[in-house]
Amino acid sequence: MITLSDAAAAVVAGSYRYHCRVESWRAGSLLHADVPVVTATETFDRSMRVAARLELAVPKTVDGYSWLPEGDDHPLAPWGQRLRVSLGVDLGRQRVEWFTRGTFVILDAESDGDDTVTVSAGGMLTLIEEARLVSPYQPTGTLKSAIRGLVEPALTVLFDPALTDRALPTLQFEEDRLQALWDVLDAWPADARVTPEGVLEIFPAEEETSDYTPVGTVAGVTVSRGGSASREDATSAVVARGSAADGAQVQSAWFDLDPGSPTRYGGPFNPLPVPYYYFSPLLTTVPQCRDAARTIGFRRKRNTRRPFRVDCTPQPHLQAGDVVTTRDGRNVVIEAGTLPYRPGQGAMQLTVREAPA
Repeated sequence: MITLSDAAAAVVAGSYRYHCRVESWRAGSLLHADVPVVTATETFDRSMRVAARLELAVPKTVDGYSWLPEGDDHPLAPWGQRLRVSLGVDLGRQRVEWFTRGTFVILDAESDGDDTVTVSAGGMLTLIEEARLVSPYQPTGTLKSAIRGLVEPALTVLFDPALTDRALPTLQFEEDRLQALWDVLDAWPADARVTPEGVLEIFPAEEETSDYTPVGTVAGVTVSRGGSASREDATSAVVARGSAADGAQVQSAWFDLDPGSPTRYGGPFNPLPVPYYYFSPLLTTVPQCRDAARTIGFRRKRNTRRPFRVDCTPQPHLQAGDVVTTRDGRNVVIEAGTLPYRPGQGAMQLTVREAPA
């Protein structure tokens, strides 16, 4: 969740007005401080490789200035231009509390002949996804140095002090730079998020437990059940394997022993273990395998909770992974969502799952 002041948090809990400002930057230089946005929508989904996307509509011409990009340094050109989105909560009496919502890489801008330019932009991990490895990458040093080697200088990396770094074994990543990043994180185990300012934060992998405090109540809610349920890809165990320094295989297993889990080991789902296998050359000891298996197991178990959709008034501070309370008193975890940035664009749509009880 993006932190708001107490005053702003009280305002967004009810009916309110909020503002949007979009800046265009390239190579550290401000190209335009206020892109004239007609409509803007952010979509986010924490199951995606690049979790965030932005769609804008901009007038083709404003005061004689063309917003159809025709030069490399135009504010809406896709040659390194980044859009920094700020949202403002109207506190009344001509006071607005502004905060940064996100930073996005422009992917394309086009006009189909009407009076608007449509702009698509992706989250900052777009830079890592498209930058596939030109030659095999053989990192040396530690887990931290491997991650820095994969993402810098495209992204600045911040590591949580609670993480314990360790030396790397001999390994090689072939082509997919972003997948290599996820592999290092899974083996640590750690997780990552891109801050609204575009910094990649690495922090200890967190298990979803009943020990949480909801960040707020989602106002004006209508709830609809939907989706599907399937045994495909469901597991009751995770086996993590690696190689010790002497070449011997090391492994550890995690079993779903939660009495309330539909896929619990030994329960009606299947009395025999249904394993998911994970291998990484970054795992060199049994404790490392144990930690990785546990983290991956809890992440896969999350998907057994059936999703449903919540439509609500826009809550511009909410993000994927936040735990919120619905109007009918249920605690839910936000998995994905669509956030309109401009008044009159309709409700915010969230895909949520029941939080652990």
